[in-house]
Amino acid sequence: MNVLIISVIALTLNIFLGRWRIRYRKFTFTWWLLIHASIPLIIPLRIWLNTPNVYIPLFIGLAVLGQFIGIKHKRKAIKNKSF
Repeated sequence: MNVLIISVIALTLNIFLGRWRIRYRKFTFTWWLLIHASIPLIIPLRIWLNTPNVYIPLFIGLAVLGQFIGIKHKRKAIKNKSF
C-alpha cells in the first residue's frame, strides 16, 4: 500500500511540474529546478513510510513518466487553443 501511495504522488506531482516546466527555456535554472522539485518530497515520504530501496527505480520512472505526460498534455492544450 505504501508503494502505491508514493507512486501516485510521484506521478501526479510530476505531471503538474511537467506542465509548469514547459514555460521555461531548456537548461535554465528554473527548468532544472522544476525537474528536481519532487525529490525533496518523495525521498522523505519514502523513508517515513519505510519503503524498501528496491522500489526507488519505480519511483524515478514514474517521476520521469509524469514529466513527459505533463509536457505532452500542455503542448496539446496550447495547440488546441491556437486554432
